[in-house]
Amino acid sequence: MARLRNVLFALAFYPGSLVLVVLALVIARRGARMRAHAKRWARFHYWCARHLLGIETRVEGRLPEGPALIAAKHQSMFETFELIRVLEEPAVVLKQELTEIPLWGRVAQSYGAIPVDREGSATALRIMLRAARRVVADGRAILIFPEGTRVAPGEQPPLRPGFAGLYRVTGLPVVPLALDSGLLWPRKGLKRAGVITFRFGPPIPPGLPRDEIEALVHAAINTLETKERRLPAA
Repeated sequence: MARLRNVLFALAFYPGSLVLVVLALVIARRGARMRAHAKRWARFHYWCARHLLGIETRVEGRLPEGPALIAAKHQSMFETFELIRVLEEPAVVLKQELTEIPLWGRVAQSYGAIPVDREGSATALRIMLRAARRVVADGRAILIFPEGTRVAPGEQPPLRPGFAGLYRVTGLPVVPLALDSGLLWPRKGLKRAGVITFRFGPPIPPGLPRDEIEALVHAAINTLETKERRLPAA
């Protein structure tokens, strides 16, 4: 059953996404129209996940209101789409290589994605911070995966330096987000039916020392790693 669900998801989501990317370049272009189109794409993704894979989202805690720096755990592709649906048009910090993908990269940049060079050069960091300032000026939230990459359930790598730079420059409160998507949506292997939890923590105020904010965020985004999580049946 799980294998059939995965095949149906692939047959529906990937061709449908290609159509939506082309439409975005033709009719959405940029700005508010592009952000609305991205929301439609995220809703399509959730429809496919819900009805073809049997995956649902459970949101715990209070969703952020107004501009904030949302620091999320990253375990799968699922949250990169689902958080566009759940949140209000957040600008997403993503690795620069993704903005170089034909068609998709243009859509991401038009949406207002913030590219980051994971090698962490000073020039790349300045470019990221300038882009973040523009987003804040537009009154949008910023979504960042501060550990820098997807990790398997149970892994808790340290935060990358870019997070502290964004926290300092934007002056925004941080809303930590723990999640457990990797239990159902592994990097390799079949996706499984069940419920993925998004747990939003209380806002952390701006202006804290780097060591303190990193420790608080690291602990908060890993709260779902500290309890036994049970896999649902396939």
